[in-house]
Amino acid sequence: MSSPTRQSAEPAASSGKGHAARGRLVVVSNRVADLSSGFQSGGLAVAVGEALSDSGGVWFGWSGERSDDARRREPEVTRYGDVRTATVALTHDEHEKYYLGFANRTLWPLLHYRLDLAEMSSQLEACYFAVNKRFAMQLRPLLRDDDLLWVHDYHLIPFAAYLRQKQVNNPIGFFLHIPFPPAEIVSALPHHTQFMRTLFAYDLVGFQTVRDRENFARYAEEHLGCRRLDDGRLKAFGRVLSIEAFPIGIDAVQFRADAEKNARLPDLRPIARSVESRHLIIGVDRLDYSKGLPERVYGIEALLESYPQYSGKIQFVQIAPPTREGVEAYDAIREELERATGQVNGRFGDFAWSPVRYINRPVPRPVLAGLFRRSRVGLVTPLRDGMNLVAKEYVAAQDPENPGVLVLSQFAGAAEQLEEALIVNPHDAQDVANAIRRALEMPLGERRARHAALWDNVTTQNIAWWRNRFLEALRASRRGHAQPVSISGELVPRPKPPTRTETIRYEDKPDAATI
Repeated sequence: MSSPTRQSAEPAASSGKGHAARGRLVVVSNRVADLSSGFQSGGLAVAVGEALSDSGGVWFGWSGERSDDARRREPEVTRYGDVRTATVALTHDEHEKYYLGFANRTLWPLLHYRLDLAEMSSQLEACYFAVNKRFAMQLRPLLRDDDLLWVHDYHLIPFAAYLRQKQVNNPIGFFLHIPFPPAEIVSALPHHTQFMRTLFAYDLVGFQTVRDRENFARYAEEHLGCRRLDDGRLKAFGRVLSIEAFPIGIDAVQFRADAEKNARLPDLRPIARSVESRHLIIGVDRLDYSKGLPERVYGIEALLESYPQYSGKIQFVQIAPPTREGVEAYDAIREELERATGQVNGRFGDFAWSPVRYINRPVPRPVLAGLFRRSRVGLVTPLRDGMNLVAKEYVAAQDPENPGVLVLSQFAGAAEQLEEALIVNPHDAQDVANAIRRALEMPLGERRARHAALWDNVTTQNIAWWRNRFLEALRASRRGHAQPVSISGELVPRPKPPTRTETIRYEDKPDAATI
């Protein structure tokens, strides 16, 4: 990647070098990766970075900065050869209501099936729509007529509706990285039909799993009056929407190389000495209530209760760096995890051994790869997850001659692909305990056979496969349909007025009658 250069916003009429035949890719996501040192951070950054390098284009999103004058500032554009990043700031109020508020206190718990934690507020909702509108308006001058747009995740669901209001006729795809729950849960969101209708401004909506796709299709048929066509697409509001499952992958070959290289890092020597005569069980997750972390510790407790022969013979290491500190639900899950860890260690530990080691800070990626390589069991048991790439990284890190065993939640999206893992119900501590015991006692031949099948999956359906499938489906969704986009009726009808205590500008919501 060439050295970055700052520049003013590029006019829509200008042409790229060498990419004119197919057009550029424009990626829109909540955050933009730092491209100054290439695409080294993994996951989405790798997939998006390589696609942008292939076609040239723009990566647009929030800079991470908060500023009182954010609404008045133009996007900050930085050029890396044929790739540009365009970043914008949030005001302090937008950060609280749009990002921490509606995105992460309303949509995140709701889409993870946690209605009990979802905060329903018209003020938060209005700010979410207003920020999406502002972002769309700030991106609009940077677009060209032949750009292909790819919008990511729950922060930006209505983004395309605002672009359509500004006569943007480009193909626009949306990918949801987290789960989409059943219609009964989605319908608990106030103004849910107005909100979900905005997805019909896209040409393609992608989900992690077939279950998520079918949940959305059922919701759209029951609540939006959509008709499911024979080819699986949805027809409503004068639009035909393509929906498909695109399970995201990893660069498995590179992760295996990283694990081989880093299995004997100096940072791993202390833990290697401490588990020399013990079986290492590893869990790596953000500190989030969707990950089932206390339940996982209770699974270790059930293991030691039911199979006391493992006392002193296992070491469970749970790495859970903090996330969204100061949010009540996240503070509560940290306290519960710490309490569960103390309970199990106090009950079963002694002067020389504690069954659970809990690390509440980030651990460098090379160290994680090395830990995966050394562990006998990978414990990946979220209560609900869109995909969970830790499961795939654990598989990739293993020595094929002496692999560890993946214990995987039935509620992780990865369970649809990684069928050779030991699939468990994370709510059932005894089920988790039995699976850990089975993993620890599994014969080498079975471990090798299971790992070979899992390895074939994570290398075949890798990050490049995911990216290429989505972009080709997006191009195909508009192939032969170059006429202007039209949406009949109101895409988002105006919701009921707010309560007296709330002052909200509902005119910021997209109205298809003006498209």
